[in-house]
Amino acid sequence: MSGTDDPLVEAEDLAAELDRADPPTLLDVRWRLAGPPGGEDYAAGHLPGAVFVDLDTALCGPPGPAGRHPLPDPAALQSALRAAGVRTDHPVVVYDGGDGMSAARAWWTLRWAGHRPVRLLHGGWPAWVAAGLPTSTRVLAPAPGDVRVRPGALPVLDADRAAALAAADDAVLLDVRAAARYRGETEPVDPVAGHVPGAVNLPAGEYVADGRFPAVGALRERFAAAGVVEGRPVGAYCGSGVTAAQAVLALHLAGRPDAGLYVGSWSEWVADPERPVATGPTTGS
Repeated sequence: MSGTDDPLVEAEDLAAELDRADPPTLLDVRWRLAGPPGGEDYAAGHLPGAVFVDLDTALCGPPGPAGRHPLPDPAALQSALRAAGVRTDHPVVVYDGGDGMSAARAWWTLRWAGHRPVRLLHGGWPAWVAAGLPTSTRVLAPAPGDVRVRPGALPVLDADRAAALAAADDAVLLDVRAAARYRGETEPVDPVAGHVPGAVNLPAGEYVADGRFPAVGALRERFAAAGVVEGRPVGAYCGSGVTAAQAVLALHLAGRPDAGLYVGSWSEWVADPERPVATGPTTGS
């Protein structure tokens, strides 16, 4: 892809942008599901000028019935983004430890909040280091930003809408977790195993590898094989809305900016014992 609205930027191109008089705002959002906190990685080395933003506490709400990574409170998100130096209409680049998942959730959150000029460093921190580009351990205190959070700029699915997509013949809900989790054979994080009845399994590893996306044509072919075709509404979910945010980014690359994210994902779905759970390799209940 090319153009100012691309969701991805390569390391060498970003390095050139950082040499400009008014470079993009850099957000380091490195994160691991099981810890330790990404701030430790940031302290050990980061892109020059980057500010660390914690996915769990700054970009998401507290865990609970709405899931492990629910939507953040808009006022709290605005405060966190301003503290990180995010300015109205000024470009932002987010990066993570290389798998692209937390960076994709950060990209999605900023876009949902109405901040359109945000991109993801393709390949994350490893791509920057592999390119031999400079790093820093200096912790900056950025000038406060003035970004205004305006929620709702990207489609969000709740449990009812996700269920409707999964059940409809003319729509598709993608479950992007590993196949064993989808089938209900194992569940390492949430209390119930299985999937939303009618959802189609498309594990993340089938459309992204090591945090890097294939060519647009290959993405479109893979999504089409899972039932994502023009004119057919599409949404995605995972365990808690992080890996699924990466799926939504991939769908944007493939020409589907209308793709909805079920933010609560499986962790919200199973919080209500009345919601049905399917198991096995096929869709349906």
